[in-house]
Amino acid sequence: MTRIPTKPWHIGCACTLALTVVLSAVVGEGARAQRQDLQERFRDGTPDFLRLDSLADREAFRKWFTAIAEYQSLRPSQELPAEIKDCAALLRYAYRGALHVHTADWLMENKLEALASLPSVRKYTYPRTPLGAALFRIRPASPDEDTKSSFAEFADAKTMVQLNAFFVSRDVRMAHPGDLLFYRQLEQSSPYHSMIFVGRSQFEKTAGEDAILVYHTGPIGKSPGEMRRAMLQELLQHPSPRWRPVAGNSNFLGVYRWNILREAE
Repeated sequence: MTRIPTKPWHIGCACTLALTVVLSAVVGEGARAQRQDLQERFRDGTPDFLRLDSLADREAFRKWFTAIAEYQSLRPSQELPAEIKDCAALLRYAYRGALHVHTADWLMENKLEALASLPSVRKYTYPRTPLGAALFRIRPASPDEDTKSSFAEFADAKTMVQLNAFFVSRDVRMAHPGDLLFYRQLEQSSPYHSMIFVGRSQFEKTAGEDAILVYHTGPIGKSPGEMRRAMLQELLQHPSPRWRPVAGNSNFLGVYRWNILREAE
């Protein structure tokens, strides 16, 4: 965070000195206000001005984030946005879209007219956020950092789990819609992998209370990879144990939640 030191001018005239005291007080108050704006109540690197403080905003974000992500798994592969090439790209795309102004034109462009009744986040909207389009922290917080340069539009899966989300549990039953399942598969070229916990579908009726997860595989050999959608019960019984979201799987890092959704314990 950038802090501007306040150095009072020193001129011999008494009236100038009085003016100096007033100006110094004003500048000092401004600096204190700036520090107040940049407070991080949870010390997780996310400024409070980015947090979604109200329950309504948090619920709106969750619904839009999961709906946007799930829809990418339902649309024909040739219609998938070109930027979604791996799991992290899907997270960035859905996160940004969840904070967007969901106008009629936006809904039509993204073929999400069916969601027109969903309320949008009200605290701020993308790209007119307090940090513009730079939504993701990309380097650890430090006392004298330049906040704007510490956030960017791009962040990979590792950066997201370490700097933009917080650990919830290794028990997948603790996941809420919009939470993230993270893995670290050391035998892969890109070891960090994420899945989005959707919960119940907003597009299709599912049997019982079966929870859904969606993710992008990332490149597989010479293939660009694909979007996938799976039931939680299927994932728990995955043929390869390293992909099962269970506490006994050391490759499963656990359930994580976005910092902007963090609430007081």
